[in-house]
Amino acid sequence: MKILTVVGARPQFIKAAAVSRVIRDQCGGRVEEVLVHTGQHYDANMSQNFFDELDIPKPRYNLEISGGHHGAMTGRMLEAIENTLVKEVPDWVLIYGDTNSTLAGALAAAKLHIPVAHVEAGLRSFNMRMPEEVNRVLADRVSSLLFCPTETAVNNLKAEGLRKGVSNVGDVMYDVALYYRDHARSRSRILQSLALSERGFALATCHRAENTDDPQRLGEILSGLTQVAKQVPVVFPLHPRTRRLSEEYGYSDYLSALIVTEPLAFLDMVALEQSARVILTDSGGVQKEAFFYGVPCITMRDETEWVETVESGLNCLVGASRARIAVAFANIADTPSFIPCAGVYGQGRAANDIVSKLL
Repeated sequence: MKILTVVGARPQFIKAAAVSRVIRDQCGGRVEEVLVHTGQHYDANMSQNFFDELDIPKPRYNLEISGGHHGAMTGRMLEAIENTLVKEVPDWVLIYGDTNSTLAGALAAAKLHIPVAHVEAGLRSFNMRMPEEVNRVLADRVSSLLFCPTETAVNNLKAEGLRKGVSNVGDVMYDVALYYRDHARSRSRILQSLALSERGFALATCHRAENTDDPQRLGEILSGLTQVAKQVPVVFPLHPRTRRLSEEYGYSDYLSALIVTEPLAFLDMVALEQSARVILTDSGGVQKEAFFYGVPCITMRDETEWVETVESGLNCLVGASRARIAVAFANIADTPSFIPCAGVYGQGRAANDIVSKLL
C-alpha cells in the first residue's frame, strides 16, 4: 500500500509523526508513505533538528507554496498536489486538520478518485467566518474515512448526515503528548536559558488571523498579556505575522513587557507547556496540550472546537478582551494542577487505530 500524506504547517508534521512512526515500526515494509509538504507555513525552526526531534524523514516533496489570499493559495496547492498524485498514484491520501493544505489535498484526491482519510474529522467551531471551519467542513464531505478525535466530533458528523466511514479513534495529539513529554523534560534546556522556575511563569501564543488581522482584537490581547505580566513573567514565542502586525499597529510597547522569543523548537515548547502556571493561547493544539498536561488554559477566542477542555474546568474562553483575560487569570491561575480524564481524547493509541483502519 502507498499512502500519500499532505501537510503544510508545523502542527501537522507533529501529528503526522505519530502515524508515520506506526507505519515505519509496525507495518514491516508493507506500507510506503510519501510525505508532501505544501510549504503553506514557513517556519525557520523546521530545520534538520526539527525532523530529528520527531524522528521522521524530511518530506519527499516540498511544493513551496505560501502567501496570497486563501483562494489563490488553495488553487496553487490544488494544481501542484494533483501533479504529485498523478506521478505517485497512491492508494490513500491522508490529510490532517483544517488548513488550506488540508482542503487542497482533499479536493485534488477526490477529483482523481483517490480515497481520502481525514485525521481530526468532525471538529466544528460553528463559525463559518473562520477559514479553518470552511476547510474542515469541505474536507469531511469528500473523505472516505473520517478519523474523529472525540465522540462530540462523531456526533457533529451525524448531525450533517455523515455516518459511513466515521470512527472515534481518539486524538493523535494525545499520542504525541504521551510520547514526547518525558523527552522534553530530559532534553530541553529552555527553562534554564530563560531563567524560569516551575509554575513560576505564564506561556502565551497568538497567531490566528481573526486576532492578528484586527487591530482592536490584537491590541486587547496584547494589553491583557501585559496585565498578566505584572504578576508573573509571560513567555511569548512570537509568530512572524503577529510580530509584523504588532509593529505595524504600533504595539511594540506591549511586547517590551513580555519575554518575547522566536518560534520555539518542538521539545522546548512542550517543556514550557508542562511547566507553566497558566497558558494563554488562541491555538487549538495548545489548548489540548494544556489539557493533557493538567495546566490551566485561557483561550483568547470567542469559541473553540475543543469543547471538552472547557467542560473540564481547565480551560476558559475570554475572546479578545483585556478585562476578561485579567479576570480569567485571577480565577484560574491558582487552580490546583490535575490531570483530567484523558479518555475523552482516547487512550493514546489513535495512530495505531488509524493505520489499522487504512490497512
